[in-house]
Amino acid sequence: MHYRRSRQARCLIAASAAALAAAPAAAQTQAPAPRPGTVTEDADGAIIVTTTAQKRFENLQNVPMPVQVVLPSQLDAQGAHHFQDLDKVMPSLVIRPANHPVNYNVAMRGIGTFAYAIGVESSVAVTVDGAPVAFLARAITDLPDVAMIEVLRGPQSTLYGKSASAGLIKIMTTQPTDQLHIRANARITGDHEFAEQLSVTGPLTDTLGFVFSGGYTHWDGNARNLDNGKRANGRETLNSRAKLRWKASPGLTFTLSGNYLTGNSTAARPFVAMSPDARLRGDPALTSAVVLPGVVIGPDNQNVAYNARSGTQYHGGGGLLRTELSLGTLNLLSLTSYDRFKLDDYFDYDDTAARKRVGNAREIGTFRSRLFSQEVRLLSPDDAAFRYALGVYYANTGFERPFDRGPGFALSNLYATAGSRQIAGFGQIDWEFVPHLTATAGGRIQNERVDYTYANRLLARRDPTAKSYFAGHDSDNVFTYRLGLDYQATRDLMLFGSYATGYKGQAYDLSTGFDQKRADSGPIRPERSRDKEIGVRSQWFDRHVTFNLTFFNTHYRDLQAQTIETFPDGTFINRLTNVGRLVTRGIEVESSVRPTDDVTLTGNATYLRANYVSFPSAPCYALQSEALGCTGNPRRQNLSGERLPQAPTWRINAIADYSPALDDQRRGVIQVAWQYQGALYYAPRDPQVLQNAYHIVNVNLGVRDQAHRWEAVAFLDNVFDQRHYSAMVNVASNFDNRVATVAMLPRDYRRYGGLRVGLNF
Repeated sequence: MHYRRSRQARCLIAASAAALAAAPAAAQTQAPAPRPGTVTEDADGAIIVTTTAQKRFENLQNVPMPVQVVLPSQLDAQGAHHFQDLDKVMPSLVIRPANHPVNYNVAMRGIGTFAYAIGVESSVAVTVDGAPVAFLARAITDLPDVAMIEVLRGPQSTLYGKSASAGLIKIMTTQPTDQLHIRANARITGDHEFAEQLSVTGPLTDTLGFVFSGGYTHWDGNARNLDNGKRANGRETLNSRAKLRWKASPGLTFTLSGNYLTGNSTAARPFVAMSPDARLRGDPALTSAVVLPGVVIGPDNQNVAYNARSGTQYHGGGGLLRTELSLGTLNLLSLTSYDRFKLDDYFDYDDTAARKRVGNAREIGTFRSRLFSQEVRLLSPDDAAFRYALGVYYANTGFERPFDRGPGFALSNLYATAGSRQIAGFGQIDWEFVPHLTATAGGRIQNERVDYTYANRLLARRDPTAKSYFAGHDSDNVFTYRLGLDYQATRDLMLFGSYATGYKGQAYDLSTGFDQKRADSGPIRPERSRDKEIGVRSQWFDRHVTFNLTFFNTHYRDLQAQTIETFPDGTFINRLTNVGRLVTRGIEVESSVRPTDDVTLTGNATYLRANYVSFPSAPCYALQSEALGCTGNPRRQNLSGERLPQAPTWRINAIADYSPALDDQRRGVIQVAWQYQGALYYAPRDPQVLQNAYHIVNVNLGVRDQAHRWEAVAFLDNVFDQRHYSAMVNVASNFDNRVATVAMLPRDYRRYGGLRVGLNF
């Protein structure tokens, strides 16, 4: 975004650049190319936020695609401190949590992937400093040391590969600087949360710079387990990251970074609805009073009764080597990354304190992942009329999943592995063939090989003669592309249109119930998409007003989705399948207004219509009768024409920021943030998992130094105490097909307040 420069604006930009730890110390006659997460100035003194959406550093307002950039100040204003909070500042994004992060569903424009099977990638990809994340659980953690976050909406498969068929989240962290910067922050709340972060960056020598950052968060949670008296739905996380940047020569720079993460969480899914005659597993003795002692079931319930450990324990680490080489007018960039991660998960599957064997089921499992990736790209000069980015990409990913569930019902004991090897070449050309009119053409060709092993240990124990071990592999070649045209009508007005295809690779359904039939059918078909977009990027009134608008229409075929197949006797299995066809269309708006130097107003909105076009054999929801459209054996329903789950019609967020001068050295901090989400279903048509529309208001009041060297802010989140759920699950099948619904409670389920302080020098 651009703003005309003033004395106050210079102070703001200087502080922002320090906070991002990426701005140059002073203007240079020959300024180096901007780095990720920078705030810079052009020749006329206008402020520029840089994005890397097209694999090169560009002014955000000049990028002909739907990109949203989120800075740390916006995260603070909306109370977003964890990955699952990102949908508070990104209206096209909805994140549905689960009892452990592997089962999270991240949806962009209504499209996401909710799957139990390992090796099934999310439709929304995540990268950190340009390196891909092996699987989504690796990213589900706190957001320490964030310089900025870029959100690329719609299919991004051409430049970013097979796991970005719905969009991409790019997290950029602090970069080494030429001057010493120290930043420390702490946050404490009235509901037992404490967090602290420290970042130190600067030079070691004239050619060697460093970053060290660390963060710790502890939150008891907003639920209570009455079986042991402890708080639940909380988390504890320790993050650390270090970087060394070596300028080996004027044209050659190496940046080596490493990170380590460890933590744990406790899970809770309180019952928010249950029929009085519900009986666990149909046993007359297992009433709600018996299996949920002390729990008052209702919409405001925050208590559970778990007699088995529920939560996760995890750790992991990795490294990234970034090599930048100047070849005259060309730039060569290499990204080499390696990552390993382990997560142990535990869950009281029956959601109760039942001790009778028939109603007792516990889950214990482990996820292990490893990823090696290598990307090399060649970039032409940014200011040429004919620009190009060419690259090659290689990735090798492996997963392991031992899992056990029992002993009372839903028995399972398995050990599965999944592997993926991808080789790709990609490129994009931007040609300004007449003044101000630029054509874009990009393509990606890739080959992927997937393999698996599956051992059904439960079957092997029951019947040693039965076939209980399976293995297989498959491969696929695919070409994706993007075509676009943009017209720079004036310096502050750009019009664009584009057509792009997306792809997500095939995968095996390596979950409970895998058998010879699944093995013979091979992998689930790849997910494909076709996206059409037109948009406007504009600034008005001497760049005090920014207004960006995007219209999109995207068709998906063979969307990979987790379904529940329920049988007449109440038993069910989870399975992965392909949805025939669906369409998502809508309008996205990003805007900002700066009427004075100390007032900033920002607002973002998404209007979404996401529907199944063809899904005639969808699974029924629990308690769905024949009169409600559930027929056949196994039972099924026709969802053609129905709205997708997790796809509200409207999502809006806005921030009003006022920083009045108190004296020559201090400024006030007054922020009001608002979020609105329309009604949505967490499963198609199921009235038991309908989340009504709600809105959240957050308020921040405090004082800061004029140059942002320190600040102290009191905050109150969810001021009007709006109760809402981040996920709901219909578990009637476990309760003799009577109403039984559990819910996940978000961080701001109840009003809470606290204090945050920061030092920056």
